[in-house]
Amino acid sequence: MIKSDFSQAIPSQPGNVHFVGIGGAGMSGIARMFVSAGVPVTGSDARDTETVEALRASGVAIAIGHAAENLGTADTVVVTGAIAEDNPEYVEAKRRGLPIVHRAQALAWLTRNHRLVAVAGAHGKTTSTGMVITALLALGVSPSFVNGGVIRSLGVSAAPGDDGVFVVEADESDGSFLLYDTAISLVTNVDPDHLDHYGSEEAFEAAFVEFASAASERVVISSDDPRAVAVTARLGDRPVTTFGEHPRADLRLHSVQSGATVSFSVEYLGVDYATTLRVAGLHNAINATGALGVLLALGFEPQASLDAIAVFEGTERRFERRGEVNGVTVYDDFAHHPTEIRAALSGARGVVGEGRLIPIFQPHLYTRTRDMADEFAKTFESLADHTIVVPIYGARQEPEPGVTGALITERFSAPTVGRYFEDWQDAVDYAAEIARPGDFLIPMGGGDVYQIIPQLLAALQNRAELEKRDE
Repeated sequence: MIKSDFSQAIPSQPGNVHFVGIGGAGMSGIARMFVSAGVPVTGSDARDTETVEALRASGVAIAIGHAAENLGTADTVVVTGAIAEDNPEYVEAKRRGLPIVHRAQALAWLTRNHRLVAVAGAHGKTTSTGMVITALLALGVSPSFVNGGVIRSLGVSAAPGDDGVFVVEADESDGSFLLYDTAISLVTNVDPDHLDHYGSEEAFEAAFVEFASAASERVVISSDDPRAVAVTARLGDRPVTTFGEHPRADLRLHSVQSGATVSFSVEYLGVDYATTLRVAGLHNAINATGALGVLLALGFEPQASLDAIAVFEGTERRFERRGEVNGVTVYDDFAHHPTEIRAALSGARGVVGEGRLIPIFQPHLYTRTRDMADEFAKTFESLADHTIVVPIYGARQEPEPGVTGALITERFSAPTVGRYFEDWQDAVDYAAEIARPGDFLIPMGGGDVYQIIPQLLAALQNRAELEKRDE
């Protein structure tokens, strides 16, 4: 994979812009914004998807597969760190001497001359960003935005707005969140992650100090996450709003009641404000409290802001219901870090009732699986009823000898806790065999495990038909 390089600035007039890997969640949103700005856009991707088709419908020519000729008359090329050094389009762009810019630089170019709200954190940033965007629209503001996931009620992850506010999900994984000229920053947490890039937890924390310090108006930051608290202590006299369950939080979350939805109150300046969200889980109450801090910083009233946040219906791949067969419900979730998994399964527990939670987990990154196998195992064993693990999604990383999803299942206290399957179909067949009415099957991970869902629903349907035939 290529090393993320932020030294090449995007030209002020980028000309024809070609996106390598245009179908990704982040890249597709940025490409869509370039189209809206009147910039000619082309792209390529490894496979045809609904996202690719939607971009084609907006007039973007997209090639399936990577080849040097796909660059056509490109003047600027946008890439991510996920492409390989020998990607033919990357190689051709270097041969031609074209500007090759990281997607975050392209996004930073789009946000110029706007009042920028940037949302960062190891977990919760896609949902928090979606909450801020949805609330602003409900409050009558038309923001421009680029989120890392599709907002269900809007059906898109990115759109131009008519007002001067721009809201982005800022990616900390490779340090690119430091590129933005931010007015208001929201830090959901600073749970150490992406240490393959940063090298140490201290360097990871230092990057968040730099990100928060760059906010020209206000920093909204967790009062509960230990490293977020450490970041706050290093911000000097920057204007800061803290949020969370801590007794001294500026926005103190309390009286949380979570089931199929979550109700809660927030104390601010000695006054309580209450709401009920359309999504479940304590983690979403916390996300909403952070979003409230952003809206207050933008000048909105507390209760009106909470009421607007409550309109939010979730983002795709965040505990998204995908189907039900014979009483077994299939959900899709993006969680791929132990903290995210803990939040997702805790929220699901409030919804499943007497049923069982059965994740089908695809580990994300070899380094994360190697370094956190114990924590993954403890998290699943404590919160799931049975866990199925499938092979690792390597993303930008090459395989490591001996590092497989079995590292997690080997750490379970007993074989009955969960199983590892090398083959997806074997995992699907097993899941359909053990599932019973009332259970939740939850394919979970940051890679492509969502593609297992049609197989899973088909296997459940086949089993239901066989049982009916045998009656």
